[in-house]
Amino acid sequence: MIVFGPVPSRRFGRSLGINNIPAKICTYGCVYCQLGRTIVKSVARKPYYSTDEIYRDAVKKVEEAEENGIEIDYLTFVPDGEPTLDLNLGKEAEMLKDIGIKIAIITNSSLIWMEDVRSSLMGFDAVSLKVDAVNEGIWRKVDRPHESLSLSDILAGILEFSDEFKGSLLTETMLIDGVDYSEEGEKIANFLKDVHPEKAYISIPTRPPAENWVRPPSERVMNEVYQAYRSGLGNRVEYLIEYEGNYFSGTGEVEDDILSITSVHPMREEAVEKFLKERGKDMEVVNRLMAEGKLISIEYQGKKYFMRRIASRY
Repeated sequence: MIVFGPVPSRRFGRSLGINNIPAKICTYGCVYCQLGRTIVKSVARKPYYSTDEIYRDAVKKVEEAEENGIEIDYLTFVPDGEPTLDLNLGKEAEMLKDIGIKIAIITNSSLIWMEDVRSSLMGFDAVSLKVDAVNEGIWRKVDRPHESLSLSDILAGILEFSDEFKGSLLTETMLIDGVDYSEEGEKIANFLKDVHPEKAYISIPTRPPAENWVRPPSERVMNEVYQAYRSGLGNRVEYLIEYEGNYFSGTGEVEDDILSITSVHPMREEAVEKFLKERGKDMEVVNRLMAEGKLISIEYQGKKYFMRRIASRY
């Protein structure tokens, strides 16, 4: 299933997700990625799914949500990999506008130096850009980019895009333990002043990361970066450090819904229990999916998460 949810989004409310990239094809191999390690690291844009298939799937899900009284705030491209690798992205955004719901995308910004990528993003109502670092060493340690990528090109592309984009522009910086942000926090903040985001989010890993050693930074480090951001960006700074909640919705068969959501968005045990209870089911559904090898459980920070068994999480 290409379209999943709706799921709770800390940026976009109740979000109907669009998974336009197979697992796990990405330009980065971020150490904190909730989907596990990158399987194919690529910068080559190409079509992955039919635009008509994505459109039909989205229309079907929206109609089912309306029939069940479920509100949707955004149609959000948030796939198993980097969404801008999809060569048809701009066309898909244009087609989906007919549905009448705002369209958003969460991208790692890695291809924004390409003119055709910036053009594709212009059709969105909201764009969330990742800016984890402006320092080359930190960028390579945390995001583990494709060898052909240039951080200076990416940062220049972000600035050029921000000058032209008329929609809601957001940025996100992921902080992890073991990185020295004593100067980097201020440097990123100074860069973001020129980007002029509507919101500049500071986030920490809240779901199981690709690498077991990844942990959130100390409160002291988070506060130091937050204060640096506030100094340059004022009240446009916001933390994304809390659990987004258990308000997951489904519109199809319960097993299909769980698998389509957890292929992109690991779910806490209590969220799964709530989701099943609302559908008149119990954890036997999860036990069966795990026995069939379709679902796995992962422990992180004292919490149990369930995730679809994909190659990056074997």
